[in-house]
Amino acid sequence: MKRRPAHHPDDLLVFLGPSLPEEDALALVPCRVLPPARQGDVWRALSLHPRAIALVDGVFEAQPSVWHHELLAALDAGVAVFGGASMGALRAAELARHGMVGVGHIFEAYQRGELVDDAEVALLHADAEHGFRALTVPLVNVRHAARQAQGAKVLAPREAQALVDAAAALFYQDRTWPRVLAAVGEAWRPATRAKWDAWAAGGFEDLKREDARACLQAASAWIASGAEAPVRARTGRPPPSSYVRRRRLMEGLCETEGGLVSSEEVLGGLRAAPEARELAEAGLRRALLAGQARSLGLLATEEEVIRAEDEWWELLGVPPKERDAYLAACGLDAHEVWRLCEDRALERLMLEHASRVLPDGPSWDEALATEARLRGHWVEEAQRLGAPKRGRRKR
Repeated sequence: MKRRPAHHPDDLLVFLGPSLPEEDALALVPCRVLPPARQGDVWRALSLHPRAIALVDGVFEAQPSVWHHELLAALDAGVAVFGGASMGALRAAELARHGMVGVGHIFEAYQRGELVDDAEVALLHADAEHGFRALTVPLVNVRHAARQAQGAKVLAPREAQALVDAAAALFYQDRTWPRVLAAVGEAWRPATRAKWDAWAAGGFEDLKREDARACLQAASAWIASGAEAPVRARTGRPPPSSYVRRRRLMEGLCETEGGLVSSEEVLGGLRAAPEARELAEAGLRRALLAGQARSLGLLATEEEVIRAEDEWWELLGVPPKERDAYLAACGLDAHEVWRLCEDRALERLMLEHASRVLPDGPSWDEALATEARLRGHWVEEAQRLGAPKRGRRKR
């Protein structure tokens, strides 16, 4: 796909909810704001061809959370992925070694192992109609307030820890400041509570909000720099599990001239097509051969994969200038094309070396004869050769 100008809002997709109001995000950087990420949302977002994704907020518990596989797929597609503040900080800490960029204090705390539980950033919030407004306080913000109060000599270390312990003992959906302070109880003297109330009257710094802002700014700055996203090594990696492959297939979107069409709809139409069985069996043969090749330790070289892709395009007859649109209609990105062509290359390797792949394996001539007999070509050729030639009498 052709790249848009560096600061076009659609170049940066932001999954955002209670950590930062949408209007603040739009005023901060050029971006397109999407709701908190659910499982499958990042896969679907790739059809919008962003240059970068900033994952800040995501759902959990009531709905499946955004998958690591989706974020890895975005990285494979050449999309830079940033994370911070909330679910984004957690996923960035888990996927930093794969190229996801973490931003902010919360990410750093997860990466150092100071924070380990996703409950640290969990909170109850309103729905989209009410701007995902936070209704409870995340534990990570209580920890931050306790540190600041201790630094300001409002709380002694023991009193700061009592505040954190009281907050941690509350379920995240019940954790409001009045309930946290009530839970502290006698761990604070009346004079401590009075000092706290006077200090807290000025308001608390929202660590999640600050990290969300930093995450968006980092992603926007990367786009403005014109840098290319790091691409993970493509060769020698095992394919995703069958469950992941099926999920992505169902979550995919195809970009057509008439608009977006879900892969699930396309697959439904193909299932009813007369050639469905033929297509499925051909795909299964290729997948089985490629899988067997991998199990034997065979690897396709980069040159072999490129040759397989060139042959595929030649077979389709799609000219170079139309290939981006064709792939978008297929619901494929560059990495998925690579995987498909890697399978084609491995299939070719298995066929070319069939006699050595199995003990006493089949020869090329044997395979040619077998298939020709099954399809009737053998009889046709025999009849052609046995037919009387013009000017020659049969005995």
